[in-house]
Amino acid sequence: SQGASMTSPVRVIVVGAGSRGENYSQFASIHPERVQVVGVADPRKFARTKLQQQHKIVDENTFEDWHSIAEKEKFADAVLICTPDRLHKEPAVAFAKKGYHVLLEKPMATTAEDCTAIVEACTQNGVMLSVGHVLRYDPVIHKIKELIDAGVIGDVIHIQHLEPVGFYHFAHSFVRGNWRNEAESSFALLAKSCHDIDLIHHWAGARRCVKVSSFGSVSHFRKENKPTGAADRCMDCSVEKDCVYSACKIYLDRVKQGHTGWPVSVICLSSFPDIESVTEALRTGPYGRCVYECDNDVCTNQVVNMEFEGGLTAAFSMVAFTKEMCNRKTTIYGSKGELSYDGHEICVFDFLTQRSTKHTAHNNAPRHFGLSGHGGADYHLMDAFISAVAV
Repeated sequence: SQGASMTSPVRVIVVGAGSRGENYSQFASIHPERVQVVGVADPRKFARTKLQQQHKIVDENTFEDWHSIAEKEKFADAVLICTPDRLHKEPAVAFAKKGYHVLLEKPMATTAEDCTAIVEACTQNGVMLSVGHVLRYDPVIHKIKELIDAGVIGDVIHIQHLEPVGFYHFAHSFVRGNWRNEAESSFALLAKSCHDIDLIHHWAGARRCVKVSSFGSVSHFRKENKPTGAADRCMDCSVEKDCVYSACKIYLDRVKQGHTGWPVSVICLSSFPDIESVTEALRTGPYGRCVYECDNDVCTNQVVNMEFEGGLTAAFSMVAFTKEMCNRKTTIYGSKGELSYDGHEICVFDFLTQRSTKHTAHNNAPRHFGLSGHGGADYHLMDAFISAVAV
């Protein structure tokens, strides 16, 4: 997928050096001949310095505020915008106006008006815009699209799709974490499941959605469900050992076992995670709070029903309380067969032959890098974006 390329590496700037910004920028560590990270902006000193050191970024291109980069003369080819959801539009528009190609983390924005403004800025300034709907780049998802387009199951009649968020993942991100409160970020369907709504549209092809209904609720993570005798923080709680969502189990036990990646890596803002820093984070920070005493208001479970042109229907479910984490499951019903995907492999049942055929897809994403996230899709998105910029 590399295609034609520049004689020198594509130069990129990272705006937002958190988990997603660091993850995407790791592509430069894998392929230094294709990409060079030459600038970073993040208000958090630890995150900013960490990314600067990883990519040997010079001090004059390291900033607390992205506005400082936008005010400089253009010194890179593209920008990776990985700011919080509500802070996407302003930098995307500003960097497009400066002539930078834009990779914008999902969701594109939190309002339709902001999305329109971003598209207009990129169109008017002749720059590429890629939104981080990474699952489209998952080789298995790509294979599903190929099979549909090849007519293997005939006309697509109905799509049934499930996203199991994972019980502790939801507690981490959507009860204690950055996406817990709609006013501060966005609603759960946009923050978490825009991947899935996008995939359904992707599989539906050119057919436009004409009807939609949806409902959901905040279940369980409510004050009235707080166990008797529970404290406001897990570190001080006498019933913590019997709590599924104990922060001590999710974070402290993991770091004691030597696991310092996600989700442990997220909770220490000013240092690398170790037993001491994680303990302090749980004593004083948001991730040590009792899940029944948080200011969360985003849905834990939600369904979306959709009707597309031509009568195609789709039913999507997002649920927090699952064993599996983000291991999506899909069944696509066609006029000639049925395609199912269990998160691992694709199986097609042919109505005519009454036989099932399994399909696989090759994934060459390096497993030892963070870009193996989303089934390697992060890696493949960066591969495609850098290739497009390099042409």
